Amino acid sequence: MLDPGDNSELPPIPGKRYFTISEVSDLCRVKPHVLRYWEQEFPRLQSVKRRGNRRYYQHHDVQLIREIRHLLYMEGFTISGARNRLTHDAGSSPQGRAQALAAVAAGLEEVRRLLTPEAGSS
Repeated sequence: MLDPGDNSELPPIPGKRYFTISEVSDLCRVKPHVLRYWEQEFPRLQSVKRRGNRRYYQHHDVQLIREIRHLLYMEGFTISGARNRLTHDAGSSPQGRAQALAAVAAGLEEVRRLLTPEAGSS
């Protein structure tokens, strides 16, 4: 049996834009109910909800989930400790700030797309 905290044994992340919760569960070897719980505990982890309130995750979310998984299962952090570590890391490195800005931009683009009427729908 594989160690649940061993990220080296995880499958590669496909080049898709959105992933369902079951796809993310398989890619990260984390049960769907754990992903839903982590969304409540980690502010940076935000799925997009569409049709029927279904969750969809983006590539950066899958990477973040793998990072959370590593901190909790391999490094032995508590939820609170992992949250603090991720907050500190995101604010202190240029790459973390760039990822945070990219996530915000992607979220704003999604909101704009949802709120903008399609051409020809009038």
